[in-house]
Amino acid sequence: MARNPGPYTGPGTNTWVLDDGSGAVTVIDPGPVDTAHARAIMEVVAARRLQSVLVTHTHSDHAPMANPLASEVGVPAVGYAPGPSFEPDIRLLDGARFAVGSLRLEVLHTPGHSGDHLCFRAGDVLFTGDHVIGGSTVMVEDMGAYLRSLRKVQGVGARKMLPGHGDEIDDPRSMIDWYLAHRLRRHQEVLEAIRSGCETVSEVVGKVYAEVDSSLHPLAARSVAAHVGLLAEEGRIAWDDDRLVLLPSP
Repeated sequence: MARNPGPYTGPGTNTWVLDDGSGAVTVIDPGPVDTAHARAIMEVVAARRLQSVLVTHTHSDHAPMANPLASEVGVPAVGYAPGPSFEPDIRLLDGARFAVGSLRLEVLHTPGHSGDHLCFRAGDVLFTGDHVIGGSTVMVEDMGAYLRSLRKVQGVGARKMLPGHGDEIDDPRSMIDWYLAHRLRRHQEVLEAIRSGCETVSEVVGKVYAEVDSSLHPLAARSVAAHVGLLAEEGRIAWDDDRLVLLPSP
């Protein structure tokens, strides 16, 4: 785990080293540039054959060390697309198969938390990055895409999920069911807040998150904005110059 605890990262970013059983390995999400963490990764890799460095997405707590680490060892950095502090040598698309020694990882494009987010399936284990994390929900940029991506991984049938933050998840189906129920419930709460007269994201946050510490309201505003965007896509509200307007039901 990287030494980068915070409100977005929880205790820190999980870096996973996947071994095919014969010593061929890939590193998933090496995290931010940090000498001590890079040393810890290489101590785990040790005499194994590092073949690649993968990133689930290009956020600053997951991807910046991928290129330096890959370059130092002489292996490719791999991801969906370029992003801040990340330039993939190999780009992966949804449904691709990526080899780690004798293992074949299945690539799932899972936008929502970010547009470039990937999950990696190795047999019945799913590396979920920030799509699903241990012990908490995640920030979402595109709520419609995120809900579709949750349903996508729900159908994968994973036995275990290894997330980018928090503990391993031993009951993926229950966790995804909970994620979906939470998001759909929050979606309805945001709509009801607008129906009650809230006209801005800030007003919705104040009503929906009234019992949450106000220091966390800026984080909550990002989730509310994602729900508002989906409500606009659904034709239930209009969002004009930051003003929310409830539309008549068809």
